[in-house]
Parts: sequence; C-alpha cells; structure tokens
Amino acid sequence: MLESVEALLTEHAELEAALADPAVIGDPDRLREVNQRYARLTPIVTAHRAHEEVLGDLDAARELAGEDPAFAEEIPALERAATEAEDRLRRLLIPRDPDDDNDVILEIKAGEGGAESALFAGDLLRMYLRHAEKRGWSTQILDATESDLGGYKDVHVAVSAKGTPAPGEAPWARLKYEGGVHRVQRVPVTESQGRIHTSAAGVWVMPDIGEMAEVDIGPNDLKVDVYRSSGPGGQSVNTTDSAVRITHLPTGTVVSCQNEKSQLQNKESALRVLRARLHQMAVDEAAAEAAETRASQVRTVDRSERIRTYNFPENRISDHRTGYKAHQLDSVLDGDLDAVIDSAVEADEAARLAALSGGEG
Repeated sequence: MLESVEALLTEHAELEAALADPAVIGDPDRLREVNQRYARLTPIVTAHRAHEEVLGDLDAARELAGEDPAFAEEIPALERAATEAEDRLRRLLIPRDPDDDNDVILEIKAGEGGAESALFAGDLLRMYLRHAEKRGWSTQILDATESDLGGYKDVHVAVSAKGTPAPGEAPWARLKYEGGVHRVQRVPVTESQGRIHTSAAGVWVMPDIGEMAEVDIGPNDLKVDVYRSSGPGGQSVNTTDSAVRITHLPTGTVVSCQNEKSQLQNKESALRVLRARLHQMAVDEAAAEAAETRASQVRTVDRSERIRTYNFPENRISDHRTGYKAHQLDSVLDGDLDAVIDSAVEADEAARLAALSGGEG
C-alpha cells in the first residue's frame, strides 16, 4: 500500500508546477480541478515527509545507541512515533469515494407517524440548515411539500461548499452518512394524554453532480408535465401552471418541483434532483455488484436502514451503526452534528483499513 506514495509525490510536484502555469491559471475549470487534486494530495505528502523524518531519527538512534545510552532511551518513543506516522499515512492512502469533493442534495421525507412524522421532517431540515450554516456552507430549498399541521411531507435542499474545501470536508464527504431512516421518540403536539410516540422520517443524500457527463439522459427519456402549484391541504398557491413533474421513463423515477414561480426554474431544479438521483442509483447498483466496495455498513444510503434515534424525553441521540450516544439532543438538533458524523467517518475508515489490510495479507 505504501509503495503507491512515490507516484503520488510525483503527481503532487507536477500539480504544484501546473498551479504556476499561465495556461492553467487562465482556465477556471482546469484551475479548479488542479486545485482540488493538489489539496487532496498535500496531506499525503505532508504525512509521508513526517514518516520519513521519524524513520530517519529512529535509524540514527539505533545506530548510535551502542555508543551513547541516551540514544537507546529514545528508541521506544521513536518506534511509537514511527508506528503512528505510518498509521496516519495508511489512513490517508485509503481509496476515497470519488464523489467526496461534491456538494449534495438532501431529500427529507415524512414516513410512518403521520403529522408527527412531518413535524419531525421539519426538525431534521432545520438541523441540516443550521449545520450547514455552522460549517460555512450555503443552502437552497429546491422543492418542498408542506404538511397541514406544519413540517414537511417532502423537501429537497441543496447544500454547497464555498470555495475549495479541504479533503474530507466537502458536503458529500460529511453528509453521505446521514442517509437512512431517522426515528424520533417524543410526545407529539397532537397527543393529549402525554404518551410518548415513535415515528420516523427518511433521509436520502445524493451527490449534486450538476451536468456531469456520467449521467446520460437521452432526448426521449423524459416526460415533462406542468400543473398548478398547491400548498398544504391542496389549495392552489399559484394562478399559472408553473409546477413541473419530470418522469425518467427508463427507470420510472419521478421528480416534482413547484417552489419557484417560474416554470423554467422549477424544471431546472427538477432536472438537478433527477441527475443526482440517477447518479446515486448507478453508484448503488455498481456497489451491489461489487460487494467489497460496500464493506462498511455506515456508507449505505438505503432508506430502509434505521440509522439513528432521537429520544426527546432523555435528550438522547443514538447512532445504531457506530454505537455513538450522547445526551445532547438539543444541541444536535441545533446543528451540532460534527461528533455524530465523526463517529461514522471513523467507523468507515476503520472498516476500509481493515479490508485493505486483509487484502494485503
């Protein structure tokens, strides 16, 4: 695994030279691509240099230990440092998800639990909006179907980074672990007896791929219907047929958007969601065919997987995949999601590293 470092060091040097090339500087798309790759490789280069340095110190200490006992005393600490440096380098060399630098589209959908589920979907939306704000990401509600009593039956929100995020810090790299069923336990506002109810909402996370060529949509693949926008209870909220429903005929995937007053804007938003869905469907299909790429359970975005419980009476958040538990539900719902997501990132890295170590053996 460590043998692959030399090629990456060479590539990093070539990218550094490219960043000073006027031809690259004058091409915004190429410059962004080079910047992203350079930022991705820089931590590997830094970790490799640190590993080489500590190995050099260890070799010197072993060589001089026979002459000076002080050097012999340094050897155990240097051996631990060398092991830690190698472990860090190995983690950085774990093959990355090719979508990790992408923005995301989140779909939050009310599930079992009726009105209470819709209210919880609204809570989840606010949680993600606040989390994005804390991380300096921008958000845009692409489409939303509100519930009669508040909350949402279904809502799509785009989450985008500003500038070029560091490796592992883009929206997809962090939020991809949020896909699945989120369960809530609390006393609903509609409950007069004070009994605790359990309901759930589904979250689907998709890379926002824009108009990437990987998603091939033929001219005859789409059926586009327009209709009048409606609000909670079905009442009309617009006097023109501005809402758009797009059906992808080959897969039967249907996307509707009605948030904007312009039919064209709604169509663009619907296509954006459709491209993201088709891309994720292709990724999931490829992963199912190659089971080794799904070695970690935390990576799935399968709606049927119950991933987390939000227990209001105990102010407790529990992630069922990683074992993470904390009695700080109020702060999590206010957007402090980093500790929960970090537990998923760490579990994913450990599973990937174990799979690679097994392959090497």
